[in-house]
Amino acid sequence: MHVGMSTVFQNPGKRLSDYEVYRNELRLADLAEPLGYESIWGVEHHFTDYTMCPDVLQFLSYMAGRTERAKLGSMVVVLPWHDPVRVAEEFVMLDNLSDGRVVVGVGRGLARVEYAGFRLDMNESRQRFNESAELLVHALEEGYAEFDGELVNQPRVEIRPNPFRTFQGRTYAAAISPESSIILAKLGVGILIIPQKPWHDVQYELASYRATYQEVNNSEPPAPVVVTFAYCDEDEERAAEMSRKYVGGYWESVMRHYEFRSDHLKTTRGYEYYGGFTDKINTYGDRDVVDFFVNLQVTGTPEQCYQKVMDIYGYTGTDSLVAAFSYGGMPYDDAERSMRLFASEVMPELKKFEPNPGWG
Repeated sequence: MHVGMSTVFQNPGKRLSDYEVYRNELRLADLAEPLGYESIWGVEHHFTDYTMCPDVLQFLSYMAGRTERAKLGSMVVVLPWHDPVRVAEEFVMLDNLSDGRVVVGVGRGLARVEYAGFRLDMNESRQRFNESAELLVHALEEGYAEFDGELVNQPRVEIRPNPFRTFQGRTYAAAISPESSIILAKLGVGILIIPQKPWHDVQYELASYRATYQEVNNSEPPAPVVVTFAYCDEDEERAAEMSRKYVGGYWESVMRHYEFRSDHLKTTRGYEYYGGFTDKINTYGDRDVVDFFVNLQVTGTPEQCYQKVMDIYGYTGTDSLVAAFSYGGMPYDDAERSMRLFASEVMPELKKFEPNPGWG
């Protein structure tokens, strides 16, 4: 199994300066390759302390120059916020710079504050994402961009430098709603899973995605990539306490950033599925929702972390786990300790595990 790590550049409550956060996050990223993590990932967000990486490909270009082997993944570049031709150019350029180490990850975004900041209409996001993703997927394979859509219109232009190898099997998109996963199947794109719903629901939706993918592409889809907010500690009680505090703190930042206590997503075209989160929060209460989110993640002693990954594999057939170790205002010494313990005790066992081809 492939094991990677992600940075999220969170600064909740501005406990540190943004500069200090960057120094610490980059220090953790620099540990990834020496500790044996096989990929480094970043995520695009804007305007708040939720995560402070407005240009994920710039971050990955920096890490490309500081590493030799680690794959470089975006989770995600939010396509509706960009000219898709520029996104294609930037992915291909980074792939040339890094000797083919790029893993493409794209999404459509969910935060009203970010759409407003870019002066974009969220009601158009699904259509804009669909058209941009279709342009991007073809541009990465064919070496030119051309599209005639409702929102994206692009006369043919060459992508230079040219792609020098296929991006098939290393292009993914984040999907939470069932509708999005079917769209991705039709594009021949893999699924990037950031746990937010019961695993049996994920399993059911992946089955629909897989069936559509096989029908359209006449082949098996790539196994999904699963992202987790990980905490590993030798002491079970401390692991539970730290996970509840900091994974729970991360979930609270999710609630604020995406305004899940508001009803606005229910009336925003293409986001009706997410509007249901508000109802669930009101039904179950904040504490139960936090506990639910914490329990989805890979936390605990090394043995518990390994077993949780195996449980996730049983639901998803994943062959790639990406772990974030710093989030929710966790002190960086604790994040580094967790990252090192996971690398020494959990990662070797995961790397021995060979996922079955064809999704387990």
